[in-house]
Amino acid sequence: MTAPSQVARPIGFAEFIALMAALTAMVAMSIDVILPALSDIGRDLAADSPNDRQLTVTMFFLGLAVSQIVYGPLSDSFGRRFGIFLGLGIYLAGTALCLFSETLPVLVAGRIIQGIGAAGPRIVANAIVRDRYSGREMAKVSSLIMTIFVVVPVLAPLLGQGLLLFVPWRGIFWFLAIFALIAFVWSAMRLEETLPPSARSPFRPRPIFEALKLILSNRLAVGCTLSMGFVFTAFLAFLSSSQQILGETYGLGPLFPITFSALACVVGFSSAINAALVMRFGMQRLSTIGIAGVGLASLAYALWSVGVGMPPLWAAILWLAISVGSIGIIFGNLNAMAMEPLGSVAGVAAGAIGSVGSLMSSVLGTAIARSYDGTALPIALGFVGCSVAALVLLQWATKERVRRVR
Repeated sequence: MTAPSQVARPIGFAEFIALMAALTAMVAMSIDVILPALSDIGRDLAADSPNDRQLTVTMFFLGLAVSQIVYGPLSDSFGRRFGIFLGLGIYLAGTALCLFSETLPVLVAGRIIQGIGAAGPRIVANAIVRDRYSGREMAKVSSLIMTIFVVVPVLAPLLGQGLLLFVPWRGIFWFLAIFALIAFVWSAMRLEETLPPSARSPFRPRPIFEALKLILSNRLAVGCTLSMGFVFTAFLAFLSSSQQILGETYGLGPLFPITFSALACVVGFSSAINAALVMRFGMQRLSTIGIAGVGLASLAYALWSVGVGMPPLWAAILWLAISVGSIGIIFGNLNAMAMEPLGSVAGVAAGAIGSVGSLMSSVLGTAIARSYDGTALPIALGFVGCSVAALVLLQWATKERVRRVR
């Protein structure tokens, strides 16, 4: 953590995008790579209920939620590199606990610690982007990061399935440990400190509370953060129940990782489109279109389920493709809109925004995912509710902004 903050050769734009994507991908990698192993984990650790295995996903997000608010102030006070190294160290400790767990509660505890650690790279990477960029340019950079980042959800389930062909499910956690070590060394060697000492704020309660007060008094930041929380709730519900919906309800079995990877490709495609269109059409309009896409596709699936019966596989894949593809458009824009007025407290803002979104999703997303009853209808209805709430909050958040433009 005390390594020099300057590197021999400044990091280039492409490498910066790649490194930020890798740090942000700690969360996605930690979730998606274990999805094919959920059945093995539940069986090996004697889970009481089939839905209990979802806790290995949802409780990871709980750890993520409760810790993100801390990394922002820490990085504002001690520098961005400090926050990254601290988070990666905690993540490695949680991974070790998962490796040697013999019961599901111990594994879940390790996943919570992993989530606490993964929050560091994720939040600090967001603050670093805000240090270097602003406005629509920041939205473009965020979308480019998301475009590269989406390679992780595409490859991780396939990688997890491939690892299971040669090693037990614990081998997946050995892989996660190696991934974290690589991220640690890469950051130490190539990432410059983006927050000079003169711009840092003391790590005292008062400045933190003042920054939080500034965030809470900003209508755009609050509304976009809550809107993003509802969108992320739907996404977490999908992640937690995807193996059951596609692998069991629709009987894909070993083909589940391939289908999940194809859906992840849709997210990457939509993020790339967003990066190309956001400079022309703006963040608010694209976010509104994306949220409406999730809601309408989910409503159509739910109505089919109620009126006719369980939709065929192609209809389920179309529903999920539209939903996750729309989410790929929404995330970068809502995050950039929430962060836009908060440049003076970027670290605290990144932590608060991420913490609220993850806490909302870990509670509400868990409830939606655990409503799985052998069909995808409860999940689709949850998507509809989240979309309505997200759209209302977005319109409320941007009302004054539109009025000022007019």
